[in-house]
Amino acid sequence: MELEPYRGELTAFCYRMLGSFHEAEDLVQETMLRAWKARDSYDSAKASVRTWLYRIAANACLSALAGRRRRPLPSGLGAPSADPGAALTPAFDIPWLEPFPDPRFDLALRADMRLALVAAMQVLPPRQRAVLLLREVLEFSAAEVAVQLGSTVAGVNSALQRARAALAGAGGGGELTEPDDPQVKAVIEEYVRAFEAADVPALVRLVTAEAVLEMPPAPLWYRGSRDYCLFMRRVFEMRGQGWAMRSLTANGQPALAAYAPAPDGGQVRHSLQVLTVTGGLVARNVVFADPRVFEVFGLPERISAS
Repeated sequence: MELEPYRGELTAFCYRMLGSFHEAEDLVQETMLRAWKARDSYDSAKASVRTWLYRIAANACLSALAGRRRRPLPSGLGAPSADPGAALTPAFDIPWLEPFPDPRFDLALRADMRLALVAAMQVLPPRQRAVLLLREVLEFSAAEVAVQLGSTVAGVNSALQRARAALAGAGGGGELTEPDDPQVKAVIEEYVRAFEAADVPALVRLVTAEAVLEMPPAPLWYRGSRDYCLFMRRVFEMRGQGWAMRSLTANGQPALAAYAPAPDGGQVRHSLQVLTVTGGLVARNVVFADPRVFEVFGLPERISAS
């Protein structure tokens, strides 16, 4: 029985369920071990290997989520801050949503992985979340999902209807643009040039009037080009000039690894920025500063000035 070919898509499923790449990897490993131990009881007449594996993975996720708080982004916790000079005190007691490292997986897996959509999914009760993913993303039939989750077809259809309604109200929609879209690439290239030059006016011209800037694990966030401007000015005043940016992707979105100037030369790892580009402008920038995120994306701690 070949299980390894399913590891990538199972990781993407568990990530959407849990909002954590690290936990997703652990649960996929648990799923593989459970499947291997139960391989003699697998009946190919009842379900394909893929359907069977998702039954194991879905129930492992539901067990893991029992009694847990959802993983949010700062914008999911309350109103935006009105003080661009507020202290960026990290809140490590909050289980923050993590980004998904596209470079480590098949590009086909990045559909429906946008950060805003995954964050919206975390608002759903875990069982509704599982039904939505299994039915609409993975396209299992209602009958298959009923077996996978130990439910009924009517129960699955009801849960799907409630999940759709809740997700629409949670702001999971929006224009979807690909990182390799020519217009998106042009915007990102301009953003990189402006950031590396510490050119705040140029950066502000590249964001929407209602642009969102959030920085987990700091719980505060900002909305609007004015506060975006004031905050970026603060960043460059604190860290100086001579930044370097490296382009990659996360959650099917353009992303930038930002390296700040180091006192002894070169640049040191500062943040991973995941951007949402809409209508030729940056509408959202989620800035991650967790070292565990850097490790997942394989970002070196330092780069040379050249």
